[in-house]
Amino acid sequence: MIRQAAVAGQFYPGSQSALIRELQILLPAVKTRKKAIGVISPHAGYLYSGSAAGQLLAGIELPRTVLILGPNHHGTGALAAVSPDDGWQTPLGVVPIEKRLAGLIQQHVPRVEQDSSAHRHEHSLEVQVPFLQYLRPDLNIVPLCLAFGDYAGCELLGNGLAAAIRDFGEEVLILASSDMTHYESVATARRKDSLALERILAFDAQGLVEVCRTERITMCGVIPAAVMLVAAKALGATAAELVAYTNSGQVTGDEREVVAYAAVAVY
Repeated sequence: MIRQAAVAGQFYPGSQSALIRELQILLPAVKTRKKAIGVISPHAGYLYSGSAAGQLLAGIELPRTVLILGPNHHGTGALAAVSPDDGWQTPLGVVPIEKRLAGLIQQHVPRVEQDSSAHRHEHSLEVQVPFLQYLRPDLNIVPLCLAFGDYAGCELLGNGLAAAIRDFGEEVLILASSDMTHYESVATARRKDSLALERILAFDAQGLVEVCRTERITMCGVIPAAVMLVAAKALGATAAELVAYTNSGQVTGDEREVVAYAAVAVY
């Protein structure tokens, strides 16, 4: 089965030609690309967060396989759902699912279930795919949609992902899909997000989950980000870099109630 695009024409252009034109604008020309173990990339409409995502992904040396972790905005399906489909359709074509890595993940983390319902309408993973397949035409993906909320689950899944990637034996980029603070003023968003980003840049996955809870930081992908940090650290990552930070007010002109976006690379 092929998963059909759910938000083409809404979050990003629905035709191949228009999408290519948009990506060419959003992806800057870079002279050198860095190898990364993980990234945090925003997932709003391209109009709002596409520049941050493009700046991030254009500077990464993408491997053939990308493991995409996203939050479950709709609350349907398994708590940790890997896509059972054979591929995902976008206006740029079908991206195959890397079945061997998906199977290894399920071996190492039995709580991960094959479940298409969690993915059917979810945008947070889908919006990453056109960027990736444009930059790496031979791309394979493993989409994993997460709905649990505890740090113990992050640690279990992150270490399991690291073990699966080691067994896989090929390079894998772990992409955590997340926006930052939602529907607060620019000043409040910056203050709150600085607390979350401080924990991310310090590789403090547990601190990230805790500060988002205690400070009521509405970072929708805090769990995917924490899982990525645990896995990346287990795979030898030692440094993190904030590549971009922006907000919807820079497009709308309204700074009273914005959604903020951060792009982070982990090496």
